[in-house]
Amino acid sequence: MIGITLTTDQIRNAPAHVRQWIEHEVIASLGLAADAPAAAEHPQAAHLVGCTTEDAAAVLAQIKGMMPAFNVFFEFARPGISFGQPPVMAFRLIDILYHTRLQDIGQVIECLEAINEAFARVRGDASAKFCGFDNQGHCLIAPETQKSVAALWQSILSSQQKGRGGPGTASAA
Repeated sequence: MIGITLTTDQIRNAPAHVRQWIEHEVIASLGLAADAPAAAEHPQAAHLVGCTTEDAAAVLAQIKGMMPAFNVFFEFARPGISFGQPPVMAFRLIDILYHTRLQDIGQVIECLEAINEAFARVRGDASAKFCGFDNQGHCLIAPETQKSVAALWQSILSSQQKGRGGPGTASAA
């Protein structure tokens, strides 16, 4: 048997999948979970509506004055874990908290609720949900939504590079 010691900084800076594995191993070694992981239930996934790139831009326009929600919104540009039928993309709330540097999960939830409210207004449907939650600390979105947010993020980066005369842009003389 081999043991290793990791500092909290090493764990905090590890890739998400490594942190998830460490979390699983610690829980299993303490006997806090069954040997086989329980399937995550995602009761709110049925109400998720796929978000187009245009919808994503409209939601962003509504939350642009709320910097924390703005930052949480762009967490969905990252690749998530796809599972279930119909498929959903899962993002760990703890990872969103870490990446956005908010103080607690409650603040993350407040931002997600603001995003859901903005999305419902954009769609003109109070029941339309940008995201939902499962019983294992994940935020769930439709795969189309993740692709749309990622496309919007790339579009913003591209337009900023062009505006600065970045690589791949031609300057008129």
